[in-house]
Amino acid sequence: MPNSRASSRVYLCSFCRKGETETNRLVAGPGRVFICYECIGACKQVIDQNKSVAPRQVGIRQRKLPVPREISGCLNSYVIGQERAKKIISVAVYNHYKRTWNGSQQSEVEIQKTNILLMGPTGSGKTLLAQTLAKILDVPFAIADATSLTESGYVGEDVENILLRLIQAADWDIAKAEQGIVYIDEIDKIARKEGPNRSITRDVSGEGVQQELLKIVEGCLANVPPQGGRKHPYQEFLQIKTHNILFICGGAFEGLESIIERRITRSSSSLGFKSNGSAPPQAGGRGGSVSYRKTSSVLPYLIPDDLLEYGFIPEMVGRLPVMAHLDALDELALIRVLTEPKNAIVKQYQRLFSMDNVELVFTPKSLEVAASEAIKRKMGARGLRSVIEETLLDVMYELPSLKGVQRCIVDADTIKGQGPPALLSASGQSIELPVEIKRLA
Repeated sequence: MPNSRASSRVYLCSFCRKGETETNRLVAGPGRVFICYECIGACKQVIDQNKSVAPRQVGIRQRKLPVPREISGCLNSYVIGQERAKKIISVAVYNHYKRTWNGSQQSEVEIQKTNILLMGPTGSGKTLLAQTLAKILDVPFAIADATSLTESGYVGEDVENILLRLIQAADWDIAKAEQGIVYIDEIDKIARKEGPNRSITRDVSGEGVQQELLKIVEGCLANVPPQGGRKHPYQEFLQIKTHNILFICGGAFEGLESIIERRITRSSSSLGFKSNGSAPPQAGGRGGSVSYRKTSSVLPYLIPDDLLEYGFIPEMVGRLPVMAHLDALDELALIRVLTEPKNAIVKQYQRLFSMDNVELVFTPKSLEVAASEAIKRKMGARGLRSVIEETLLDVMYELPSLKGVQRCIVDADTIKGQGPPALLSASGQSIELPVEIKRLA
């Protein structure tokens, strides 16, 4: 009896509600769900139609690309000096985005991307150059620190976390992130470690990181964990192509100049040059008439072999073909940094004081003393903010509580910590602070 009831049961398609007698066959799914062959065919047609429609590229905006001279002109509004580096970077960035935005990948000639290596002392403007480029081109920008990266499987960050920061900067728009700029700072800290224990100790934060960076710097389809951290096989990944992402690597490269000088000295002596400080023709392609010891740096004579001796693997050097060096800023350049750029430090503090209806004035001599103090600290442009902040700390603490102050004048003695700044009222009368201003030594 139960068998007869089961045989008399009629199953219906869950989509068109046709029974077994009206269609050829039903395909059963979990939970008593059925679909007939006619509905399967209709679903296939919908899928085929969707495949035939070209996917919409979100976030890729076709717009006019500024020429190298325009890029360099915009950089001049934010970065003081470094004219040679600006020219090199402007050409490299123009060629990169000309290839990307014009769709030259469809041509018979495949143009490879050009990543950039910036070398220079701290405070010379490496990070600012990369940030300004992203602002000029209006593309996503991310900064990563190479010192926190380790080889996959070890404590630290995977290299794919760099791409996660770029995706976050693009508001999770993958197509937009694939057009962005990534700046990897402290790239010199992942140089290959030499030492007596190298044969028994794995270099997971040096050569291992270089090996991991190769694939994403050159271009690949990377799997990025959406929550960051380590990758494991039981999580979903964000896939991003790095073929059009511009990587800019920067570092101070302490000790690299001595490597260049030794090579130049060896070449000069072996070729019979006299020890007059002249650079041989092999020194970075420069002629012997240029005196490299008269320049502020020997980095212009850098060749790839010097980076290999410094500790970079050949594959990494090959993926950073454009090299630009930045010179240390002298006192005159630091004074210009204080006053000329759009985001100059003096302009920033003047804006802060104007919010309290106070005019902030720096005398020319005070700017010279501030620049000299930054040079003593060997911090470059970064040291300028520390000097100004220490100078104005007590003033900014007391000023909002004072009444009638309309002008604050900072002179050389104020920068040196030998006296407070002059506070004047609207009538020109001096206003004393409740406490004596003393800058910490």
